[in-house]
This record gives sequence, structure tokens and C-alpha cells, in this order.
Amino acid sequence: MARTDEILFRKQLDIRLLRHTFQRQTGLAVFALLWLPAAALAASGSWVASVPGTLVAMSDRPSETRRATPPPGTPVGEGVISQVQWRWELPPGQSVNAWLCHSQSCLALPMQRGSTRAFAGVSAQTPLHFRFTLPQGHRPVRVQGMQIIVNYQ
Repeated sequence: MARTDEILFRKQLDIRLLRHTFQRQTGLAVFALLWLPAAALAASGSWVASVPGTLVAMSDRPSETRRATPPPGTPVGEGVISQVQWRWELPPGQSVNAWLCHSQSCLALPMQRGSTRAFAGVSAQTPLHFRFTLPQGHRPVRVQGMQIIVNYQ
């Protein structure tokens, strides 16, 4: 009988120990979730903006487009840019020099569509715009179909 009581006591002790360990681990997990920085818990997302066409008429003076901003109601919050995609269209056989810009800097764009991580860490609420010039000796051209997609976290 004493042996049975000892086994029963050990099983109860093991169960208590397991319960204590589980409660402690659960408590630590809840604590960690409550204290993680808000940026780490921020939802990621994206916003898309289309920009009206613009006439590029000079090689020595840039043409800038209207600023692209997140559409109203986009839950950007404190999100920061992780990647930006762009595109624009030109008539066949035409070319321009192009940049994608925000208030602090511009990035030269080597082609009519692409993506970059050069703006990573910049606030996802930051307005972006295109800047264009003509190559020397080219005739004026209308750039259309401009779109910017901002992925943020």
C-alpha cells in the first residue's frame, strides 16, 4: 500500500510541475507579446497610386508629376516602406531620363517598369513622384500610365 501511495504522490507532483511550467511559459509568451515594439506588431500592406500623364519637353529642366500618396483610409499608421514598384508608358521609339523621388532624394530609373528597396525604412506615408527629362536632341513626349505601388511593414 505504501508503494502505491508513493507512486500516486509522484504522479501528482509531476502533474503540478507540468502545470506550473505551462503557466510560466504561457505567462512569458503573453508578457513578450505585450511588450514587443508597436512596429513589430504593425500589419504590413501596400498602397497603389496612379499619376496623371505629363508632357516632357526639355532636356535641361525636369518635368515633375503630381505627388502620389496613400489613398484615404489606407491603414499605413507608422509603417515604413519595404519595396516600391513603378511603371510608366511611352510612345514606341521614344525615351526619357527618369527618376522616382521623395522629398529627400531621387533614384534614377533604368527602365519603364521595375522595383526597388532603395526607399526601405522611409515612412510609408511619404509622397512619391516621378521626375523626367528628355535626352539631348529629342522631341517632346507625353509620359502616361504612371503607377506606383508601395509595400510597407
